[in-house]
Amino acid sequence: MNKSSFFIIGQHAVIEALKNPKRKVLRVFLTEESKKNIYRKNPNKNLLDDVKVYFKTKKELDKYSTKENLLHQGYVAEVEHLDKPILKDYIKSKNNMTFVCLDGVTDPRNIGSVIRSAASFNIDGIIIKERHFSNDSKLMYKAASGAIEYVNIFEVANINSTLKNLKEKNFWVYGFDGKGKKDFTDVDWKGNNILLFGSEGFGMHQHTSKYADFLVKINIDNKIESLNISNSASIVFHHLSYIKKK
Repeated sequence: MNKSSFFIIGQHAVIEALKNPKRKVLRVFLTEESKKNIYRKNPNKNLLDDVKVYFKTKKELDKYSTKENLLHQGYVAEVEHLDKPILKDYIKSKNNMTFVCLDGVTDPRNIGSVIRSAASFNIDGIIIKERHFSNDSKLMYKAASGAIEYVNIFEVANINSTLKNLKEKNFWVYGFDGKGKKDFTDVDWKGNNILLFGSEGFGMHQHTSKYADFLVKINIDNKIESLNISNSASIVFHHLSYIKKK
């Protein structure tokens, strides 16, 4: 069965898709300069083997990005969706896992930024409600800067039931909330953990927050009300990556 295809734009998004053996790239639209750049950045492997390549001017490529007001940088590709990983299968053979759960986060730029940070700091995967995840969004792919090729994204029908099931399998759920009593850096972060983040405007849904074992916060200057979700995630992911290496 053929998978549906869609377009992605931007240097990093396209090059990392070409590098990913699990990603089917159907067509690539490049300027002459962007083709040369692919070869310069990957001298030991021809990433354009077995790919249909079409050369275009920057102006011709603008039609793929004008609607979203994005810079294509001379790179456009038509790709197929990756196979969706199954959460219950993934957790069977692993220990000391860390997942991010996005509750009500819908902005594709923010989701893309969280994906980029998750890949940078070896987070095991992102759990997101399937109807909140625009898996063919050019905005998201551009913001993820190619990192989406390296992160497990678990699309689920219901966040609450997913958290409930994971808690039954010895996962601790930490909800990030400015009203949390404890700073997240005071947690030892051992075992299997879920980092639960709410939406930018409304935070965690009240019912979803009931599944959090602990509410924790990021201590920031009290002149500032809150951090953007992608900034918060980056801070937390970096800290967890640091303490796991100690």
